[in-house]
Amino acid sequence: MVIKKGILNKLYVIVILMALFFVVVVFRIFELQFLDGDKYRKLSLAKTHRNDTIFANRGNVYASDGNLLATSMSKFTIRMDVMSVKSRVFEKNIKSLSDSLSSLMGKRPSFYQKKLRDARKRKNRYLLIARSIGYNDYARMKQFPIFELGVYRGGFIAEQQTVRVRPIGKIAERTIGYDDYRGGAGIEGAFADYMKGENGWRLKQKIAKGQWKPINDVNEKEPIDGHDVITTIDVNIQDIVHHALLRQMQDFEAEHGCAVVMEVSTGKIKAIANLGRTSKGKYYEKRNYAVWESHEPGSTFKLASLMAVLEDKLIDTSAVVDCGKGKIFINDRKVEDSKVGGYGRISLSRVFEVSSNVGIVKTIQKYYDRKPEKFVNRIKSFGLDKQTGIKIKGEGKPFIRTPDKNWRPITLEWMAWGYGVSLTPLQILSFYNAVANNGKLVKPYFVKELRVANRIDKRFGTEVVKDKIASQETLDKVRKIMENTVKKGTASNIYSSNFSMAGKTGTAKKFIPRHKDSNGKITGGYYSSSKYVASFAGFFPADNPKYSCIVVIHEPKKEKGYYGAKVAAPVFKEIAQKIYTTTPIQNQSVTDVISYAKVDKDYEAYYTKLKKYKTIMPRVLGMSGMDAISLLENMGLKVKFTGIGKVLYQSIEHGKKVLKGSTVYLRLS
Repeated sequence: MVIKKGILNKLYVIVILMALFFVVVVFRIFELQFLDGDKYRKLSLAKTHRNDTIFANRGNVYASDGNLLATSMSKFTIRMDVMSVKSRVFEKNIKSLSDSLSSLMGKRPSFYQKKLRDARKRKNRYLLIARSIGYNDYARMKQFPIFELGVYRGGFIAEQQTVRVRPIGKIAERTIGYDDYRGGAGIEGAFADYMKGENGWRLKQKIAKGQWKPINDVNEKEPIDGHDVITTIDVNIQDIVHHALLRQMQDFEAEHGCAVVMEVSTGKIKAIANLGRTSKGKYYEKRNYAVWESHEPGSTFKLASLMAVLEDKLIDTSAVVDCGKGKIFINDRKVEDSKVGGYGRISLSRVFEVSSNVGIVKTIQKYYDRKPEKFVNRIKSFGLDKQTGIKIKGEGKPFIRTPDKNWRPITLEWMAWGYGVSLTPLQILSFYNAVANNGKLVKPYFVKELRVANRIDKRFGTEVVKDKIASQETLDKVRKIMENTVKKGTASNIYSSNFSMAGKTGTAKKFIPRHKDSNGKITGGYYSSSKYVASFAGFFPADNPKYSCIVVIHEPKKEKGYYGAKVAAPVFKEIAQKIYTTTPIQNQSVTDVISYAKVDKDYEAYYTKLKKYKTIMPRVLGMSGMDAISLLENMGLKVKFTGIGKVLYQSIEHGKKVLKGSTVYLRLS
């Protein structure tokens, strides 16, 4: 009995323990299922499922006349889950699928048969079929045997990405800009939030070997494409400016340079070129020098000095200035004219026309030496101490010294001829544009419209900064003097009797900093005797200006020439000539034998044809057929083609102007 009682006690303990264990297990199951269920289900899903972002296509960038400057193209990577295809379907259709892949991709059908069979033996659920194909080929491949059955039964996996392309190539690349891993620059960077659209997403499931496969045939959330930006750029003028600057840069082996054309009455930037030299002597759009680079302008600043004394009514243009033998010293610092022996006694207007450094320095010294703040305030009244406020990141800051800060015994005199001050080319151009615009200072701008699907969402117009920077009397006088500068002054080498131009040459020694402090401030340096900045700023036609223009070229090879008249002014003339008289098709220049009446006629013909032709044919030779077709169709052209592979022939030559809706014939390899 004692033994039985002991056994019963043990059994009782075991039952109690089992009951307790059962309660713990039940509680744990309850806890996992109900209390912590959501937590562990989420952890499980996180390890086996994920949302992949599908990036939206950025909005397009267009020229003012409808030419496409930048666009996004869809690219697809195609993979196959060979294990999701039933054996019967696989064996029945593998030959026809291989034939279809061969016709599109170029390799023999036997290559694809072997590839697919080997993948099935290895149980590959993520086999790479094609990488970076265009939309047309993606749509075609989606209809191939087996693939047409979709993700689950056909194993067809398509992954989409977008790439940015520029149909007109490298022209105006820095101004069009980018918004990517490098940061944001140009128009693309300034309007990034507007252009980027809204991303979509697609749910994927983890499969063998750490690979991820889409769960559904369609995206869970479709991406919404970004909005379009319509610029003020005119591709015909842009082409003229780019190539005129490039030729001169190459001829003079210059380090870098820029050229800008602005519409006088509105402030619209019609063209902008920025070229920098590589170590191999090639040129490309390296930086946006016109917007970013603030430097000492040299003699182009003399316009501000001349306007100051006229506006303050201290002297008239007919007053005589004694330039002596072309050399004076200010506190032991030499001011010298380019003409050996000097200009002697000449009028103030002639001082400007021949760009006498001695003449302008003596004039400013005489009337402002005891009141330098009056000169500085007058310069500021022209708007030269402020940024333009252009909607592009990285605009350089102007620097105008004031008597209460960093003022030295020679500061006033050095400012008179464009040293000790610092301005960007666009800031100088804005000032010259105001003179051409009867004193009205307008803000330059690159973008005229923002569009959502062909509907204008926002329109940008002319923004007047100041109604009148100077009296009409002063403006009339300096405009005439600037015209005479081209007729019989330092820029007489670009004078043409067939059309009028007005402007000012500039030549400045380049300041070479010795070093910078920890804050980046220059603490020493010198003016180089071998490195110069050549420039020309002005407008045309002289009597009724339509366009203003500036050309700045840094460090031309000294042995070939470095004066603004020789290096920069000819670029200005070529730009003016071709804008004034060139049609978009014939690319003719003004000659010295045509009549002024014919120039006017050609000028009108230019705008008539400019309105007609809306698209410039890009070069697609050598591109893959899929990319070329997608690009041309994005530009509004119809495409017909024969063959597969790369483009060997295009029916419309690169650079030709074509109407949207025109048909382009391509022959592929």
